[in-house]
Amino acid sequence: MDNKQAALELGTKPVGKLLTQYALPAIVAMSASSLYNIIDRAFIGQVVGPEAIAGLGITFPFMNLSAAFGAAVGVGASTCISVKLGQHDYKRAEQLLGNTVTLNLIVGFLFMVICLLFLDPILRFFGASDVTLPYAREFMIIILLGNMVTHMYFGMNAVLRAAGKPRHAMYATLFTVACNIVLVIAFVWWFRWGIRGAALATVTSQTLALCWQMWIFSDKKELLHLKRGIYRLKSQLVKNIIAIGISPFLMNVTSCIIVIFMNNQFVRYGGDMAVGAYSIANSVVMMFFMFVMGMNQGMQPIVGYNYGAEHYDRMFRCLWLTIAAATAILLVGWSLSMLFPRQIARIFTTDETLIALAARGIKLDMLVFFVVGSQAVITNFFQCIGKVKVSIFLSLSRQLIMLLPMAYVFPLFWELDGVWYSMPASDFGSFAMTIPLLVWYMKKLKTHGK
Repeated sequence: MDNKQAALELGTKPVGKLLTQYALPAIVAMSASSLYNIIDRAFIGQVVGPEAIAGLGITFPFMNLSAAFGAAVGVGASTCISVKLGQHDYKRAEQLLGNTVTLNLIVGFLFMVICLLFLDPILRFFGASDVTLPYAREFMIIILLGNMVTHMYFGMNAVLRAAGKPRHAMYATLFTVACNIVLVIAFVWWFRWGIRGAALATVTSQTLALCWQMWIFSDKKELLHLKRGIYRLKSQLVKNIIAIGISPFLMNVTSCIIVIFMNNQFVRYGGDMAVGAYSIANSVVMMFFMFVMGMNQGMQPIVGYNYGAEHYDRMFRCLWLTIAAATAILLVGWSLSMLFPRQIARIFTTDETLIALAARGIKLDMLVFFVVGSQAVITNFFQCIGKVKVSIFLSLSRQLIMLLPMAYVFPLFWELDGVWYSMPASDFGSFAMTIPLLVWYMKKLKTHGK
Protein backbone atom coordinates (compact mmCIF):
# COMPACT_ATOMS: atom_id res chain seq x y z
CA MET A 1 0.00 0.00 0.00
CA ASP A 2 1.47 3.41 -0.96
CA ASN A 3 1.52 6.35 1.41
CA LYS A 4 -1.37 8.21 -0.22
CA GLN A 5 -3.56 5.09 -0.04
CA ALA A 6 -2.67 4.70 3.65
CA ALA A 7 -4.01 8.20 4.26
CA LEU A 8 -7.11 7.71 2.08
CA GLU A 9 -8.18 4.56 3.93
CA LEU A 10 -8.89 6.76 6.98
CA GLY A 11 -12.11 7.72 5.18
CA THR A 12 -13.07 4.31 3.79
CA LYS A 13 -11.92 1.42 5.99
CA PRO A 14 -14.32 0.17 8.74
CA VAL A 15 -13.89 2.38 11.79
CA GLY A 16 -13.41 -0.47 14.25
CA LYS A 17 -10.56 -1.94 12.20
CA LEU A 18 -9.03 1.51 11.72
CA LEU A 19 -9.14 2.27 15.45
CA THR A 20 -7.47 -1.06 16.19
CA GLN A 21 -4.89 -0.43 13.48
CA TYR A 22 -4.01 3.04 14.78
CA ALA A 23 -4.65 2.67 18.50
CA LEU A 24 -2.99 -0.70 19.11
CA PRO A 25 0.50 0.47 18.11
CA ALA A 26 0.01 3.63 20.18
CA ILE A 27 -1.21 1.58 23.18
CA VAL A 28 1.73 -0.80 22.89
CA ALA A 29 4.10 2.16 22.66
CA MET A 30 2.51 4.09 25.53
CA SER A 31 2.23 1.06 27.81
CA ALA A 32 5.87 0.23 27.08
CA SER A 33 6.72 3.83 27.96
CA SER A 34 4.73 3.46 31.17
CA LEU A 35 6.58 0.24 31.96
CA TYR A 36 9.86 2.07 31.50
CA ASN A 37 8.75 4.84 33.91
CA ILE A 38 7.93 2.22 36.54
CA ILE A 39 11.25 0.42 36.05
CA ASP A 40 13.05 3.78 36.14
CA ARG A 41 11.42 4.81 39.42
CA ALA A 42 11.80 1.32 40.90
CA PHE A 43 15.55 1.35 40.21
CA ILE A 44 15.89 4.85 41.68
CA GLY A 45 13.83 3.92 44.75
CA GLN A 46 15.53 0.58 45.36
CA VAL A 47 19.13 1.57 44.48
CA VAL A 48 19.34 5.28 45.40
CA GLY A 49 16.72 5.50 48.17
CA PRO A 50 13.31 6.96 49.18
CA GLU A 51 14.67 10.54 49.19
CA ALA A 52 15.52 10.15 45.49
CA ILE A 53 11.92 9.10 44.73
CA ALA A 54 10.72 12.26 46.48
CA GLY A 55 13.28 14.30 44.49
CA LEU A 56 12.02 12.74 41.27
CA GLY A 57 8.48 13.71 42.26
CA ILE A 58 9.62 17.33 42.44
CA THR A 59 10.63 17.14 38.76
CA PHE A 60 7.11 16.18 37.57
CA PRO A 61 6.06 19.82 37.06
CA PHE A 62 9.17 20.37 34.94
CA MET A 63 8.35 17.35 32.81
CA ASN A 64 4.73 18.53 32.45
CA LEU A 65 5.87 22.02 31.47
CA SER A 66 8.27 20.65 28.86
CA ALA A 67 5.49 18.38 27.57
CA ALA A 68 3.17 21.40 27.38
CA PHE A 69 5.39 23.21 24.90
CA GLY A 70 6.04 19.98 22.98
CA ALA A 71 2.29 19.27 22.76
CA ALA A 72 1.53 22.81 21.58
CA VAL A 73 3.66 22.09 18.51
CA GLY A 74 3.43 18.30 18.05
CA VAL A 75 -0.29 17.76 18.72
CA GLY A 76 -1.28 21.00 16.99
CA ALA A 77 0.75 20.18 13.87
CA SER A 78 -0.34 16.54 13.66
CA THR A 79 -4.02 17.51 13.96
CA CYS A 80 -3.62 20.13 11.22
CA ILE A 81 -1.84 17.57 9.03
CA SER A 82 -4.66 15.02 9.54
CA VAL A 83 -7.28 17.58 8.48
CA LYS A 84 -5.24 18.64 5.41
CA LEU A 85 -4.80 15.00 4.37
CA GLY A 86 -8.58 14.57 4.70
CA GLN A 87 -8.97 17.56 2.35
CA HIS A 88 -6.28 16.10 0.01
CA ASP A 89 -4.17 19.24 0.44
CA TYR A 90 -0.80 17.44 0.40
CA LYS A 91 1.31 20.53 -0.30
CA ARG A 92 0.05 22.32 2.80
CA ALA A 93 0.50 19.14 4.88
CA GLU A 94 4.17 19.02 3.84
CA GLN A 95 4.65 22.69 4.73
CA LEU A 96 3.19 21.90 8.16
CA LEU A 97 5.83 19.18 8.58
CA GLY A 98 8.63 21.67 7.90
CA ASN A 99 7.17 24.26 10.24
CA THR A 100 6.88 21.56 12.95
CA VAL A 101 10.64 20.95 12.76
CA THR A 102 11.47 24.65 12.99
CA LEU A 103 9.07 25.37 15.84
CA ASN A 104 10.32 22.39 17.86
CA LEU A 105 13.92 23.59 17.56
CA ILE A 106 13.07 27.16 18.58
CA VAL A 107 10.78 26.25 21.48
CA GLY A 108 13.05 23.48 22.75
CA PHE A 109 16.12 25.74 22.78
CA LEU A 110 14.40 28.65 24.54
CA PHE A 111 12.87 26.38 27.19
CA MET A 112 16.26 24.79 27.88
CA VAL A 113 18.14 28.09 28.27
CA ILE A 114 15.56 29.82 30.48
CA CYS A 115 15.09 26.83 32.81
CA LEU A 116 18.83 26.18 33.22
CA LEU A 117 19.41 29.83 34.17
CA PHE A 118 16.86 29.68 37.00
CA LEU A 119 16.93 25.98 37.90
CA ASP A 120 17.34 26.12 41.71
CA PRO A 121 14.70 28.82 42.34
CA ILE A 122 12.26 26.96 40.07
CA LEU A 123 12.82 23.68 41.91
CA ARG A 124 12.36 25.42 45.27
CA PHE A 125 9.09 26.85 43.97
CA PHE A 126 8.06 23.35 42.85
CA GLY A 127 8.37 22.13 46.45
CA ALA A 128 11.99 20.95 46.77
CA SER A 129 13.45 20.81 50.28
CA ASP A 130 17.12 20.80 51.32
CA VAL A 131 16.98 16.98 51.17
CA THR A 132 15.29 16.58 47.76
CA LEU A 133 16.82 19.56 45.90
CA PRO A 134 20.16 17.87 45.02
CA TYR A 135 18.39 14.86 43.49
CA ALA A 136 15.95 17.01 41.51
CA ARG A 137 18.72 19.33 40.27
CA GLU A 138 20.98 16.47 39.20
CA PHE A 139 18.13 14.87 37.21
CA MET A 140 16.87 18.06 35.54
CA ILE A 141 20.22 19.38 34.34
CA ILE A 142 20.62 16.35 32.06
CA ILE A 143 16.97 16.38 30.96
CA LEU A 144 17.08 20.09 30.09
CA LEU A 145 20.31 19.76 28.11
CA GLY A 146 18.49 17.21 25.94
CA ASN A 147 15.25 19.20 25.76
CA MET A 148 15.51 20.04 22.04
CA VAL A 149 15.85 16.33 21.26
CA THR A 150 12.86 15.48 23.47
CA HIS A 151 10.61 18.07 21.79
CA MET A 152 11.62 16.95 18.30
CA TYR A 153 11.24 13.25 19.14
CA PHE A 154 7.66 13.60 20.44
CA GLY A 155 6.74 16.01 17.64
CA MET A 156 7.95 13.67 14.89
CA ASN A 157 6.15 10.71 16.47
CA ALA A 158 2.86 12.66 16.38
CA VAL A 159 3.43 13.51 12.71
CA LEU A 160 4.19 9.85 11.91
CA ARG A 161 0.75 8.87 13.21
CA ALA A 162 -0.95 11.69 11.32
CA ALA A 163 0.83 10.62 8.10
CA GLY A 164 -0.64 7.11 8.29
CA LYS A 165 2.37 5.42 9.93
CA PRO A 166 1.19 4.35 13.39
CA ARG A 167 3.46 1.30 13.38
CA HIS A 168 6.54 3.43 12.75
CA ALA A 169 5.54 5.66 15.67
CA MET A 170 5.18 2.53 17.79
CA TYR A 171 8.57 1.21 16.71
CA ALA A 172 10.21 4.52 17.64
CA THR A 173 8.67 4.42 21.10
CA LEU A 174 9.44 0.74 21.67
CA PHE A 175 13.05 1.30 20.66
CA THR A 176 13.28 4.26 23.03
CA VAL A 177 11.81 2.25 25.91
CA ALA A 178 14.00 -0.82 25.30
CA CYS A 179 17.11 1.34 25.01
CA ASN A 180 16.08 3.27 28.14
CA ILE A 181 15.67 0.13 30.22
CA VAL A 182 19.05 -1.26 29.16
CA LEU A 183 20.80 2.06 29.83
CA VAL A 184 19.06 2.58 33.21
CA ILE A 185 20.22 -0.87 34.34
CA ALA A 186 23.75 -0.01 33.18
CA PHE A 187 23.91 3.58 34.44
CA VAL A 188 21.96 3.33 37.73
CA TRP A 189 22.61 -0.23 38.91
CA TRP A 190 25.93 -1.14 37.30
CA PHE A 191 27.84 2.17 37.13
CA ARG A 192 25.98 3.60 40.19
CA TRP A 193 25.49 7.00 38.57
CA GLY A 194 22.30 7.49 40.58
CA ILE A 195 19.46 9.70 39.43
CA ARG A 196 21.79 11.38 36.91
CA GLY A 197 22.17 8.02 35.16
CA ALA A 198 18.39 7.71 34.74
CA ALA A 199 18.23 11.13 33.08
CA LEU A 200 21.18 10.34 30.80
CA ALA A 201 19.51 7.07 29.74
CA THR A 202 16.34 8.96 28.77
CA VAL A 203 18.11 11.59 26.65
CA THR A 204 20.41 9.08 24.94
CA SER A 205 17.59 6.74 23.90
CA GLN A 206 15.44 9.61 22.58
CA THR A 207 18.38 10.92 20.55
CA LEU A 208 18.87 7.56 18.84
CA ALA A 209 15.13 7.24 18.10
CA LEU A 210 15.02 10.78 16.65
CA CYS A 211 17.82 9.90 14.22
CA TRP A 212 15.66 7.06 12.87
CA GLN A 213 12.55 9.29 12.62
CA MET A 214 14.44 11.92 10.65
CA TRP A 215 15.79 9.21 8.35
CA ILE A 216 12.18 8.13 7.59
CA PHE A 217 11.09 11.68 6.81
CA SER A 218 14.15 12.17 4.58
CA ASP A 219 12.87 9.50 2.15
CA LYS A 220 11.54 11.27 -0.96
CA LYS A 221 9.13 8.37 -1.59
CA GLU A 222 7.15 9.32 1.52
CA LEU A 223 3.91 11.26 1.10
CA LEU A 224 5.30 13.75 3.64
CA HIS A 225 9.05 14.19 3.54
CA LEU A 226 11.68 16.74 4.51
CA LYS A 227 12.95 18.92 1.69
CA ARG A 228 14.16 22.44 1.02
CA GLY A 229 11.64 25.27 1.15
CA ILE A 230 9.29 23.95 3.87
CA TYR A 231 11.12 25.13 7.02
CA ARG A 232 10.49 28.88 6.79
CA LEU A 233 7.77 29.71 9.32
CA LYS A 234 4.50 30.80 7.73
CA SER A 235 2.33 32.90 10.00
CA GLN A 236 -0.94 31.23 9.00
CA LEU A 237 0.41 27.73 9.55
CA VAL A 238 1.93 28.68 12.90
CA LYS A 239 -1.37 30.25 13.97
CA ASN A 240 -3.25 27.07 13.03
CA ILE A 241 -0.77 24.86 14.88
CA ILE A 242 -0.87 27.00 18.03
CA ALA A 243 -4.68 27.43 17.87
CA ILE A 244 -5.15 23.68 18.11
CA GLY A 245 -2.08 23.01 20.25
CA ILE A 246 -3.17 25.56 22.86
CA SER A 247 -5.58 23.04 24.40
CA PRO A 248 -3.00 20.30 25.20
CA PHE A 249 -0.56 23.10 26.09
CA LEU A 250 -2.92 24.48 28.72
CA MET A 251 -3.71 20.96 29.92
CA ASN A 252 -0.04 20.28 30.59
CA VAL A 253 0.63 23.73 32.07
CA THR A 254 -2.35 23.19 34.34
CA SER A 255 -0.92 19.80 35.32
CA CYS A 256 2.34 21.57 36.13
CA ILE A 257 0.56 24.11 38.35
CA ILE A 258 -1.41 21.37 40.06
CA VAL A 259 1.63 19.18 40.77
CA ILE A 260 3.50 22.20 42.17
CA PHE A 261 0.58 22.99 44.45
CA MET A 262 0.06 19.34 45.42
CA ASN A 263 3.76 18.84 46.18
CA ASN A 264 3.66 21.84 48.50
CA GLN A 265 0.45 20.58 50.14
CA PHE A 266 1.94 17.12 50.66
CA VAL A 267 5.11 18.63 52.14
CA ARG A 268 3.00 20.82 54.42
CA TYR A 269 0.72 18.04 55.72
CA GLY A 270 2.95 14.96 55.43
CA GLY A 271 6.60 15.90 54.77
CA ASP A 272 9.01 14.57 52.12
CA MET A 273 7.71 11.01 52.47
CA ALA A 274 4.22 12.15 51.48
CA VAL A 275 5.71 13.69 48.32
CA GLY A 276 7.35 10.32 47.64
CA ALA A 277 3.98 8.59 48.10
CA TYR A 278 2.39 11.06 45.66
CA SER A 279 5.18 10.30 43.17
CA ILE A 280 4.44 6.56 43.44
CA ALA A 281 0.66 7.04 43.17
CA ASN A 282 1.17 9.29 40.15
CA SER A 283 3.28 6.60 38.50
CA VAL A 284 0.51 4.02 39.04
CA VAL A 285 -2.15 6.36 37.66
CA MET A 286 -0.03 7.09 34.60
CA MET A 287 0.69 3.39 34.06
CA PHE A 288 -2.99 2.81 33.31
CA PHE A 289 -3.75 6.24 31.86
CA MET A 290 -1.06 5.65 29.21
CA PHE A 291 -3.46 3.14 27.65
CA VAL A 292 -6.08 5.89 27.33
CA MET A 293 -3.48 8.22 25.84
CA GLY A 294 -2.70 5.50 23.31
CA MET A 295 -6.40 5.25 22.42
CA ASN A 296 -6.53 9.03 22.02
CA GLN A 297 -3.48 8.99 19.74
CA GLY A 298 -5.10 6.29 17.63
CA MET A 299 -8.37 8.21 17.49
CA GLN A 300 -6.77 11.53 16.48
CA PRO A 301 -5.95 10.91 12.78
CA ILE A 302 -9.24 9.05 12.19
CA VAL A 303 -11.42 11.78 13.73
CA GLY A 304 -9.36 14.58 12.15
CA TYR A 305 -9.48 13.06 8.67
CA ASN A 306 -13.21 12.26 8.74
CA TYR A 307 -14.04 15.67 10.18
CA GLY A 308 -12.11 17.26 7.31
CA ALA A 309 -13.92 14.97 4.83
CA GLU A 310 -17.31 15.64 6.56
CA HIS A 311 -17.91 11.95 7.32
CA TYR A 312 -19.56 12.67 10.66
CA ASP A 313 -21.08 9.23 11.18
CA ARG A 314 -17.60 7.67 11.01
CA MET A 315 -16.22 10.38 13.26
CA PHE A 316 -18.76 9.70 16.03
CA ARG A 317 -18.47 5.93 15.72
CA CYS A 318 -14.75 6.31 16.37
CA LEU A 319 -15.51 8.45 19.44
CA TRP A 320 -17.93 5.91 20.98
CA LEU A 321 -15.57 2.99 20.42
CA THR A 322 -12.70 4.92 22.01
CA ILE A 323 -14.80 5.88 25.06
CA ALA A 324 -15.85 2.25 25.58
CA ALA A 325 -12.29 0.95 25.32
CA ALA A 326 -10.86 3.66 27.61
CA THR A 327 -13.48 2.99 30.30
CA ALA A 328 -12.84 -0.75 30.20
CA ILE A 329 -9.08 -0.22 30.55
CA LEU A 330 -9.41 2.07 33.56
CA LEU A 331 -11.86 -0.30 35.23
CA VAL A 332 -9.09 -2.91 35.22
CA GLY A 333 -6.66 -0.38 36.71
CA TRP A 334 -9.18 0.64 39.36
CA SER A 335 -9.81 -2.99 40.37
CA LEU A 336 -6.10 -3.83 40.72
CA SER A 337 -5.41 -0.67 42.72
CA MET A 338 -8.26 -1.30 45.14
CA LEU A 339 -7.24 -4.93 45.70
CA PHE A 340 -3.43 -4.78 45.77
CA PRO A 341 -2.24 -1.27 46.76
CA ARG A 342 0.56 -2.42 49.12
CA GLN A 343 1.92 -4.91 46.63
CA ILE A 344 2.01 -2.19 43.96
CA ALA A 345 3.73 0.29 46.30
CA ARG A 346 6.34 -2.30 47.24
CA ILE A 347 7.57 -2.34 43.62
CA PHE A 348 8.97 1.16 44.13
CA THR A 349 10.51 0.98 47.60
CA THR A 350 11.38 -1.24 50.57
CA ASP A 351 10.80 1.56 53.08
CA GLU A 352 7.78 0.48 55.16
CA THR A 353 6.71 4.05 56.03
CA LEU A 354 6.66 5.02 52.35
CA ILE A 355 4.87 1.79 51.41
CA ALA A 356 2.07 2.49 53.92
CA LEU A 357 1.66 6.10 52.77
CA ALA A 358 1.74 5.16 49.07
CA ALA A 359 -0.74 2.27 49.46
CA ARG A 360 -3.33 4.52 51.09
CA GLY A 361 -2.62 7.23 48.53
CA ILE A 362 -3.14 4.85 45.60
CA LYS A 363 -6.55 3.76 46.90
CA LEU A 364 -7.74 7.31 47.55
CA ASP A 365 -6.31 8.80 44.34
CA MET A 366 -7.97 6.14 42.14
CA LEU A 367 -11.30 5.99 43.98
CA VAL A 368 -13.36 6.93 40.85
CA PHE A 369 -10.64 6.26 38.29
CA PHE A 370 -13.03 4.47 35.90
CA VAL A 371 -14.80 7.75 34.92
CA VAL A 372 -11.59 9.54 33.91
CA GLY A 373 -11.28 7.75 30.56
CA SER A 374 -14.44 9.15 28.97
CA GLN A 375 -13.60 12.69 30.10
CA ALA A 376 -10.12 12.45 28.58
CA VAL A 377 -11.40 10.99 25.31
CA ILE A 378 -14.13 13.61 24.86
CA THR A 379 -11.67 16.42 25.61
CA ASN A 380 -9.31 14.99 22.99
CA PHE A 381 -12.20 14.65 20.53
CA PHE A 382 -12.95 18.38 20.64
CA GLN A 383 -9.24 19.07 20.20
CA CYS A 384 -9.10 16.78 17.13
CA ILE A 385 -11.87 18.68 15.35
CA GLY A 386 -10.45 22.11 16.16
CA LYS A 387 -13.08 23.13 18.76
CA VAL A 388 -10.43 24.88 20.80
CA LYS A 389 -12.59 26.76 23.32
CA VAL A 390 -14.54 23.66 24.34
CA SER A 391 -11.38 21.57 24.58
CA ILE A 392 -9.65 24.22 26.69
CA PHE A 393 -12.62 24.48 29.04
CA LEU A 394 -12.74 20.72 29.54
CA SER A 395 -8.96 20.59 30.02
CA LEU A 396 -9.14 23.22 32.73
CA SER A 397 -12.33 22.00 34.43
CA ARG A 398 -10.80 18.96 36.11
CA GLN A 399 -7.67 20.61 37.41
CA LEU A 400 -7.87 24.37 37.81
CA ILE A 401 -11.61 24.81 38.27
CA MET A 402 -12.14 21.83 40.59
CA LEU A 403 -8.94 20.21 41.88
CA LEU A 404 -7.08 23.37 42.93
CA PRO A 405 -9.76 24.75 45.29
CA MET A 406 -10.59 21.27 46.59
CA ALA A 407 -6.92 20.54 47.33
CA TYR A 408 -6.80 23.75 49.35
CA VAL A 409 -10.08 23.35 51.27
CA PHE A 410 -10.23 19.59 51.96
CA PRO A 411 -6.98 19.43 54.01
CA LEU A 412 -8.41 22.06 56.35
CA PHE A 413 -10.86 19.36 57.46
CA TRP A 414 -9.03 16.05 56.82
CA GLU A 415 -5.35 17.14 56.74
CA LEU A 416 -3.20 14.73 54.65
CA ASP A 417 -6.17 12.56 53.63
CA GLY A 418 -7.90 15.72 52.44
CA VAL A 419 -5.16 16.30 49.84
CA TRP A 420 -5.80 12.78 48.53
CA TYR A 421 -9.62 13.16 48.62
CA SER A 422 -9.45 16.21 46.35
CA MET A 423 -8.29 14.14 43.37
CA PRO A 424 -11.21 11.68 43.03
CA ALA A 425 -13.68 14.46 43.87
CA SER A 426 -12.40 16.60 40.97
CA ASP A 427 -12.35 13.56 38.64
CA PHE A 428 -16.04 12.92 39.20
CA GLY A 429 -16.99 16.60 39.00
CA SER A 430 -15.28 17.10 35.62
CA PHE A 431 -16.87 13.91 34.27
CA ALA A 432 -20.29 15.28 35.21
CA MET A 433 -19.53 18.48 33.23
CA THR A 434 -18.19 16.75 30.11
CA ILE A 435 -21.18 14.64 29.07
CA PRO A 436 -23.66 17.56 28.67
CA LEU A 437 -21.14 19.43 26.48
CA LEU A 438 -20.81 16.46 24.13
CA VAL A 439 -24.60 16.13 23.87
CA TRP A 440 -24.81 19.88 23.12
CA TYR A 441 -22.23 19.62 20.33
CA MET A 442 -23.92 16.61 18.72
CA LYS A 443 -27.23 18.48 18.57
CA LYS A 444 -25.48 21.55 17.16
CA LEU A 445 -23.74 19.52 14.45
CA LYS A 446 -26.98 17.89 13.33
CA THR A 447 -28.68 21.29 13.13
CA HIS A 448 -26.01 23.62 11.78
CA GLY A 449 -23.11 21.44 10.57
CA LYS A 450 -19.53 22.45 11.52
